Formats: sequence, C-alpha cells, structure tokens
Amino acid sequence: MTTRRGFLATLLAAGAAPRLGWAAVGNPAYLAAAREADGAFAMVGLAVDGTEAFRVPLPARGHAGAGHPARAEAVAFARRPGAHALAIDCATGAVVARLTPPEGRQFNGHGVFAEGGAVLFTSEQDRDTSNGVIGLWDVEAGYRRTGELASHGIGPHDLRLMPDGRTLVVANGGIATDPTDRTKLNLDSMRPNLAYIAFDGTLREQVELEPDLWRNSIRHLAVRADGLVGFAMQWEGEPGAETPLLGLHRRGGVPLLASAPLADELAMQGYAGSIAFSGSGEEVAITSPRGGRLHRFAAAGGFLGSVSRADVCGLAALPDGLLASDGLGGLIAVTAGGVRPLAATDHAWDNHLVRLRG
Repeated sequence: MTTRRGFLATLLAAGAAPRLGWAAVGNPAYLAAAREADGAFAMVGLAVDGTEAFRVPLPARGHAGAGHPARAEAVAFARRPGAHALAIDCATGAVVARLTPPEGRQFNGHGVFAEGGAVLFTSEQDRDTSNGVIGLWDVEAGYRRTGELASHGIGPHDLRLMPDGRTLVVANGGIATDPTDRTKLNLDSMRPNLAYIAFDGTLREQVELEPDLWRNSIRHLAVRADGLVGFAMQWEGEPGAETPLLGLHRRGGVPLLASAPLADELAMQGYAGSIAFSGSGEEVAITSPRGGRLHRFAAAGGFLGSVSRADVCGLAALPDGLLASDGLGGLIAVTAGGVRPLAATDHAWDNHLVRLRG
C-alpha cells in the first residue's frame, strides 16, 4: 500500500514507465476521498463489496475525484473553491500533474474525463463574477490547459458526460459567492439551471425550474445509460420549507420534481448532498448528511422509502442497488431487500463516491 512517505518522495515524479491499468491496483469500482484517523487525508479505491483496493495520501481534504477510463490514474479535486487539483498515479502515489486554473478562476470540486481519457473537463467559476466556466485539459500532454467553455450559468458544481459521448450536462447552482469566504451574494436573484453543452461550447439545451423554486440550487448529477438525468438540489430559501430535492429530466422534456411525504421531506433539512441511480436504473436516490437520511425513489419519481444513517452522503450504483458512505466510516448496501452493512472503517468518508467506468 502506498505510504505517506512514498507519496512525498514521488511528488510530481511522473515515471517514464508505461502507466498501469486499474487491474494493477485491485480493480476498484469506486473512488472516495476520506479523512483518516490520524487527521491525514487520502483517496481510496473501493471494491464492490466495500473492501479497500488501494489508498494514496492527499495533501489536503478532497471533495470528488475523476477516474481515468483506462489507466490507474485519478484527478483529486480540493474542496471548493479550489486553487489546484492533483492527477495521481494510483499504483505508486506519484503526482503525475498539478492542475492550476488560470488567474481569476477557481475549481468547483468536480471533473470528468472524455474522449477515451484524452480530455478532462473541470467545473470552474470566475472568482469575481461567479460566472461558470468549464476548463479543458489535454491529458496526454500532461494535463495542459487548452481552453474553456461557458457553463451558461452561475456557480457550476457537478458535471457529467451524456451517453452520446459528445455532450456535457452541467449543474449550474445559481449561487454567486464571495471569493474570500464563500458568502452567498445573490440569494434573492439566483437562477439555477441544467445546461447541456456540446464539446465546442454550443448550448444544446437549458432547463430552469419554475420561479418559486429559483432558490433551489441544482448541485449534483446522475446520468442513466438511456440519457435520463437526475439532479439533487439544496434549498437556499426560508428554512422548514417542504421543497422537493430531487429532479429528473430527459432532453426535450420538462423536469419532473419528486417529493417525499412531508415528514420525510422535512427531515432532509433542505439539503441533498449526493445522487445516484441504482445498478438496474430502476431506482434513484439522494442523501442528506444534515438530516442523516437516504431517500429512494422509482425512476418515474414515486417515493419508495427512506434509510436513517448518521452523516450519510456518498452514493453510487451497485449491481443490485446502491452503495452509500458516511462520515463515521460506514459503507452500506441499499437494495430492494433492505440495508446490508458492508464495512466499518477508520475513514471519515467525504461527500462523494465516484464510480469508475468498466
């Protein structure tokens, strides 16, 4: 297992040897950032059964990662607003490249590989205006910055690749923030949206909520194989509102907002931290670390039930359901048959589980 000493010794030392595939690090199915028992930070590869495939140290708290589709390489994004991201060889712990956004830009915690791993897209914003930017990076050229696209909104957070392989869907959260302390500046005028953007920057479709829900910030995304997009929201209006936190959208249609029964909805405390479709695609779920809740819905929007779990947030597909992680080190499987514990670790899992392709 890669050690902290080994990590520091190989910092920015991209080796001349060919890069290894994911089999070389135990064929992990997921990436997750975590805080370890000694207060250090790490990125961990997890198998489908919750066992640890690899662990590499991080110099600071991570948020989400992006896994290369072929080789054992991942980009770890810092908590937003981020001034850097690290491309890491998961077999050795070596930092292959340090990504720094251009002057006046900041990373917003998420990224996605495309074109077979040749290109990395990153969610960013202008520090002064919070206008959204999607950064383009040439992976084979050592993660060289090659350009940027408008996100067509304010404060983009998550972004995903659509099944056509040529379109991004972006969660423009709608919140302008102070670059020094993240104070929210425009809650009375925010307008979140979903933006579908071609790789050349063309806006193919943009979807907004009704005006009475403009303070429902669109934050995180899940995409089903047939193009159905799920989006998780965080309410920035008056506390205690019975506001739906899950949306579903198919291109060319109108968004469907899905609600839980009143008591369940209020228990979420207006905050959905992660979203994922189940392995079959028949269910979609959202989590609330604030409320200690996981809500399951049918893909058509009907509420299926809830799971109570302290500080639950990370969420990803399992072949027979969903994998969830929490800040207390737990990993659980949520299936139609109920909840099954998978592992109790000494990691405080951060917000997201990132499923690796293949």
